[in-house]
Amino acid sequence: MERGDESTTAGRAMVTGVLTQRDWRIQAYELREVRQPSPYLVLGTLFWVVVAVRAWQSPVASDFGQHAAAIERIAADWWHPANPLLDVPGSGSPYFTPYTVLLGLLSKLTGVPGWQLLKACGPVNLALVVTGIGAFTRVLSNRRWAPVLALAAFVLLWGPQHKEWSGFLGLQSMIRGLAYPSAFAVGVTFWVWALTARAARRGFAGTWLHAGLGLLIGTVLLVHPFTAMGTVIGVIAIVIGMQRTPVAAGVFGRWALTGAVAFAIAAWWPYFSLSALLGDPTVDDIHRRLYADLWQWYGLALAGLPALLWRLRLNRFDPLVLMFAADCAVAAYGWLSGSYSFGRIFGLLLVPLQFALAVELAGAPPWTPLRRVLAPVAAVAACAGLVAQAGAIVPPRYVPPALQLQRLSTWPSYLWAQEHIAVGDVLLTDDYTPKHVMPAYGAFLVSPTWPDPSTTQTDRERREGDVRAYLSPSTPMDQRLAIARRYHVKWVMTEPDDPAPPGGVQVAQGPRTGERLYRIG
Repeated sequence: MERGDESTTAGRAMVTGVLTQRDWRIQAYELREVRQPSPYLVLGTLFWVVVAVRAWQSPVASDFGQHAAAIERIAADWWHPANPLLDVPGSGSPYFTPYTVLLGLLSKLTGVPGWQLLKACGPVNLALVVTGIGAFTRVLSNRRWAPVLALAAFVLLWGPQHKEWSGFLGLQSMIRGLAYPSAFAVGVTFWVWALTARAARRGFAGTWLHAGLGLLIGTVLLVHPFTAMGTVIGVIAIVIGMQRTPVAAGVFGRWALTGAVAFAIAAWWPYFSLSALLGDPTVDDIHRRLYADLWQWYGLALAGLPALLWRLRLNRFDPLVLMFAADCAVAAYGWLSGSYSFGRIFGLLLVPLQFALAVELAGAPPWTPLRRVLAPVAAVAACAGLVAQAGAIVPPRYVPPALQLQRLSTWPSYLWAQEHIAVGDVLLTDDYTPKHVMPAYGAFLVSPTWPDPSTTQTDRERREGDVRAYLSPSTPMDQRLAIARRYHVKWVMTEPDDPAPPGGVQVAQGPRTGERLYRIG
């Protein structure tokens, strides 16, 4: 048979639907592609395992004690819980969120201490974040490597100096704060954005989908109002940028349903009033530090600015562009007005930069001018971010001495004191570390670790003054005993060289810090 006859026969086979050997090879290859796990499934799972193990090994530190204490208060009295840190009523405390209430009820039913349940939430929250990043990235790009690049950008492109802050999920901050309500809120936010994009692209999405979105948004509003600012901004930006059909009455009604459900959930919550928190200046001074050094904390994310500007050139209503502009406006308002709590928007403000960079790198051909600019800039920024944060993952023995990695501060364990102090006992101490850690085991403090809108500034200042007076040897004995009676103090923890409190009996000493624990009364 001549070559021309062979090609003609192959062509006829294709027309009549008969599969040739070559066609079988093509279909087999495509089938293998479908069956192969995606890069994100493999690398995302590996990331989850490494970070979850490292977070589990991380000691009780920072804000962990305050959240675990809220769980203990719910377990003790779920309807009228005490203040997380003080032996006073906790009405109006924003720490009693759906997250802590659910864990508190679970602790009450199972008998498992609140701090152990909270620690177990770390892997769950990380799974929410990792899968949420994948879901949101896929509505922005269908490239296989886009989610992988988005995850890398999200955890690395913050600043050349790592910042540990609740809701700021850079690699180091993530390991410390994975169990916090803020991490749960960030993970849910990514899923909300992904589902919002799918609903907007469908035009007329189902009523149940919109109601479900309202339920998720309302939950984020209650669990972490600071994160909810960025959540709501992202939803609005996605609807504006991705809604394919005109916003007619039916479409508007469904999105109105989403807002109504979210508002109803937030308004119904019985433990605190979300509206009362708006404009509350209690924690503004603490958040001023978020504006202290913008480059050191957030500068590496600027590597994504060229990609974001490219998206603006292609579509001025691009959702990432709209999201970034609105987040910047909120951050600017917080700085200019002195309401520095709005600086918490930085936790999600970097997302448009990070994800725009990831999507463009995954989708642009290697030879395009945009890719030639983005690739080296992204590589340098990622390396800087890795050096800044890899210390949270890599053990010191594997790091060359010349390369000094920033590391998480190592907090001592206070299990030696927890063995003696029962849940609900009042501890008097002025040391920074035990004031953060001991509430995790259910102890009340005399003066709070962090300001809480449910207590007045006058009361907090009075309590701090009483603690200083009690621990001062120059304070008269009768005044020190009166302070201990006023707050029902059962335990006092002091520095190794401090004198024993009046009537105190030493029961334990910290093996690492040398701090002494006294029983009084």
